[in-house]
Amino acid sequence: MTPANLTVALITDVFPNRDDEQRLLTHLREAKARGAQMAVLPELPLNHWVPVSQVPSDADAEPPFGPRESAMAIAARATGLAVLGGAIVRDQGSGRRHNTAVLFGSTGEELLRYRKIHLPDEEGYWEAHHYQPGEGLTAPVQVEGFGIGVQVCSDANRPQGCNALAAMGAEAILLPRATPAETYPRWRLVLRANAVTSCTYVVSVNRPGTRSGGVIGGPSMVAGPAGDVLLETTDPVATITLEKAVLARARKEYPGYLDVRPKVYERAWRQARSN
Repeated sequence: MTPANLTVALITDVFPNRDDEQRLLTHLREAKARGAQMAVLPELPLNHWVPVSQVPSDADAEPPFGPRESAMAIAARATGLAVLGGAIVRDQGSGRRHNTAVLFGSTGEELLRYRKIHLPDEEGYWEAHHYQPGEGLTAPVQVEGFGIGVQVCSDANRPQGCNALAAMGAEAILLPRATPAETYPRWRLVLRANAVTSCTYVVSVNRPGTRSGGVIGGPSMVAGPAGDVLLETTDPVATITLEKAVLARARKEYPGYLDVRPKVYERAWRQARSN
């Protein structure tokens, strides 16, 4: 029988130093004790927020399955939780760097890998100086019977991604981010809109201001498939249960039941590109 619920932990904390890894384990164990099956970390959770500067460093990035990824895989295996984390990952062949989200299963295996597509380039968020954009979406995967899709931060501001992930089977879209508190009202609007138009749960975990440095801070949040805000929190550990029945109800109601017609929009995008 397919599970009817999925309990997710939002970990609003970052772990940029080696001695922070014990605190990560402590948070994940607390989440597990609260019934969580999966935990979502903020954007680049084991890095300092390096895009505050325009100057990249070799130490900020690592090869695939490097020390940051390994630490998150070990934490997932040690706690029996699926864990969404990420790192700046350097391609071994080309040397290109990407802001990469990685979903680890409850035994530490890699389930999904996604490269952030839309990169800001402005004061405090000089991301285009630090890594290159990804070139495509990653198909959703199953975690405890739920279809899980992933985007990263600014990707949410191009809603085609969330809609495509939903069409590919996502029931929850995980969206780690690093955003300033003063822009949270706009992010709240965008995340709610993405949830209701894609008819999915959107789970977005932000970096906390107290540990991130720079101008980052503000709540993590969960929006439901009807567009309602189910959780807003700055607590280091918070949990919420996502329900299949809520998804099914939203997809039978307006606008969830509307047809998805990708060929219509494909033609429009082709025409836009040719102009």
